[in-house]
Amino acid sequence: MKFLFGLVLLSSVLFGFKADFIHDYDKALELAKSQKKDVYLMVTSNDCKWCRKFEKVTLSDESTMKMLKEKFVLLVLSRDKDVIPSHIKAKRVPKHFFLNSDGELIYSILGYWNPEDFASFVAEVENKK
Repeated sequence: MKFLFGLVLLSSVLFGFKADFIHDYDKALELAKSQKKDVYLMVTSNDCKWCRKFEKVTLSDESTMKMLKEKFVLLVLSRDKDVIPSHIKAKRVPKHFFLNSDGELIYSILGYWNPEDFASFVAEVENKK
C-alpha cells in the first residue's frame, strides 16, 4: 500500500504540470491572442533526461509555474509525436521558446535550468518586448 501511495504521489509531481500545458500550436496562439499573452513553448522528446529533469525540478516549482501562467499560454511539443512548425528549430532539447501571439520569436534558450536561473530568462523576455 505504501508503494502504491508513493507511486501515485511521484506521478502527480512528475506529470502534474502537464495539465497546465497545451499540446497544439495553433490553439496556443489562439488562446494567446484572446488572453493578450505571449506563448511559452518547450520542445521536448521522449528519451531526453534533461527534459525530464527540467519538468521534475523547474516546472514542478510552484513559483515558476505561477510566473509562467500569469504571463504566458503554456505549450509543450514533443519532437516524437507532435507537429512542430517549420520555423521552430529544435535540434537539441529541451529547447525553450518565448513567442508573441503571432508566433514570432521573442527569445529562446536551450537546456535544463533550475528555477532561479529560468526566472532570470523569463525576465529577459520581458526586456526584449
